[in-house]
Amino acid sequence: MKKKVIPILVAMLLVVVVALVGIVTMTIKKHTPSDKEMDAGTYYKVENSDDVAVILQDAVSEKKGKLIDGKVYLDYGTVSSTLNKRFYWDKNENKLLYTTPTDIITISIDGNTYQVSGQEQSVDYVIFKQEGEEGYLALDFVKQYTDMDVQQYESPNKVVIRYQWGAVSEVTASDDTVIRYRGGIKSEILTHVAKGDTMILLEELEEWSKVASSDGFIGYVRKKDIGSPENKSLESTSGYTAPEYTSQRRDYKINLLWHQVTSQAANDGLTQAVANVKGVNTISPTWFSVSDNAGNITSLADANYVAAAKQLGMEVWALVDNFNTEMSTYEVLSHTTSRQNLINNLVQAVLGAGAAGINVDFESLKEEEGPHFIQFIRELSIQCRKNSLVLSIDNPVPENYTMLYDRREQGVVADYVIIMGYDEHFKGDEEAGSVASLPFVQKGIEKTLEEVPADRVINGIPFYTRLWKVPDSGSEVTSEVMAMDQASAYISENQIETFWDKESGQNYGELSTEDATYKIWLEDEQSLEEKLKLIQQYELAGVAEWKLGLERPSVWDLISKYVN
Repeated sequence: MKKKVIPILVAMLLVVVVALVGIVTMTIKKHTPSDKEMDAGTYYKVENSDDVAVILQDAVSEKKGKLIDGKVYLDYGTVSSTLNKRFYWDKNENKLLYTTPTDIITISIDGNTYQVSGQEQSVDYVIFKQEGEEGYLALDFVKQYTDMDVQQYESPNKVVIRYQWGAVSEVTASDDTVIRYRGGIKSEILTHVAKGDTMILLEELEEWSKVASSDGFIGYVRKKDIGSPENKSLESTSGYTAPEYTSQRRDYKINLLWHQVTSQAANDGLTQAVANVKGVNTISPTWFSVSDNAGNITSLADANYVAAAKQLGMEVWALVDNFNTEMSTYEVLSHTTSRQNLINNLVQAVLGAGAAGINVDFESLKEEEGPHFIQFIRELSIQCRKNSLVLSIDNPVPENYTMLYDRREQGVVADYVIIMGYDEHFKGDEEAGSVASLPFVQKGIEKTLEEVPADRVINGIPFYTRLWKVPDSGSEVTSEVMAMDQASAYISENQIETFWDKESGQNYGELSTEDATYKIWLEDEQSLEEKLKLIQQYELAGVAEWKLGLERPSVWDLISKYVN
């Protein structure tokens, strides 16, 4: 019996031992870091011999560069959207332009020459290569006009480009370690890091940190293998010196009054029209409108008007609009020939009348018009700078759909960025509401100041309101514009009780009839003062008013109290 039991016990013991060995082996394997390395070409998705991986700041770009004749080229979209927006490709006329404060540089397509101030210059490589609908700019040429550091590597081909400077969080390897593709010891190794190497910290997890190495690997390193994060300031080593955009800004607060001029008679009546106006130092007559797709304009410019304005202590900043439905804003601005014709026509007309500046009022722009609009502003700014003309641009209150106006670039190249702080609710709106509630105005100022310095920002205020008719039947809401006195008269005649609506920062009233409710948010001295307080609080460059003739005389002393 004993002889039979012993072999069974031995067998059972062996099974237990084997199981324990298996468990130990699996445990060791589970906790042993993988030493498998990811192929760098796979990581960067470099498939062709002429592909170049592009690392922009601390992210790998989806777009690949190209290696052509030993030079790195980046696609035009990456250059213009990320590195330097002042490169502009006119695909209609197949021209590549670059604007500086004083010049438009014309770059040859598929050639090695470019023109600066009419003088041809050349390099020993093709600057811009076109391949079908795509274009590629030589990185060496981009570097001439851009503050960026570039490091180039082989096997695989890649460039690491840093173009943003300032504070970063940096960590140092406390021992030899690795950066892995994902956070986990089984993830593949991207690159090895030596003790003392520094990395930029992008994100901290529980046991891992997301980092970027100096040679363009973005991955994860164990927190126990790095020291504590330290704040560092990255500074450019490119040696690039940015050109100076000189300005025609005034050394006083701007009080600009828009003057709607539709005929020569309106020009002739300036002195009478402003008889009760006080404190205004700038007047902007609506003289010009783009008339056709060739960039021609209709003009009501008048030297006598300018002379009369000067006698009244006012500078004239002549306004140009895009309201003519017979022309296409896109067609005019997206063709270099018509765009520059428009600029030449404007500048000549303004100089001919002796006006001091230009006010651009291009409204309802579409997304596809954005790049061409800001190129128009850049090119116009060059001519204004050369001719000592003030350039101001009218902008809607910032919303996601109006980012195409590129206020940040306007704030660099133009003298003043004007917020049209009204039309919160407008003709055709589906619901009744204020033309310019206080939160709407404040948001417009604050969002603009995120992109434009305060000493370049002017806030526009309305001298009008809207009387809204809201039918009880649920049919279409309608409205009519009312001047300040007209609105007050309507309130009085209809014995409407008004109350101060703290939320909108306005006096509000309504009137119920048999078939509708009439609603009105008043623009009066009380509401305007709240807006003027914001202009003072945010130390803006001044105020603009739409428009002459809608105000009542009492507003001028009020405005002067805050803008002087």
